[in-house]
Amino acid sequence: MNSVADLSRVVRASLAASTLSQARLREEAGVSQRTLTNLLSGREDFKLSTLLAVADRLGLDLVLIPRAASAAVDGGATTAEPQVRSRVAAALESVRPAK
Repeated sequence: MNSVADLSRVVRASLAASTLSQARLREEAGVSQRTLTNLLSGREDFKLSTLLAVADRLGLDLVLIPRAASAAVDGGATTAEPQVRSRVAAALESVRPAK
């Protein structure tokens, strides 16, 4: 995810899959109607604290990962090869003869 719109899309999908109404989510997260509307719209920037509060109430965690690993996390990995080389793999490559 690289944009506010991407984050908003995940939050909207999680809200739709939950049993919470928008009103209940606002109440539990402690945000105003306008703030939740802005977060769900994906058209306006919002505070990180707002995202964390809403995500928590939806059972989501905010996780930052290296960009090189994002394809594997997003399910976009198309090969069995790891997306990021481990230290062991790098060490083995350095001692193996070139093909």
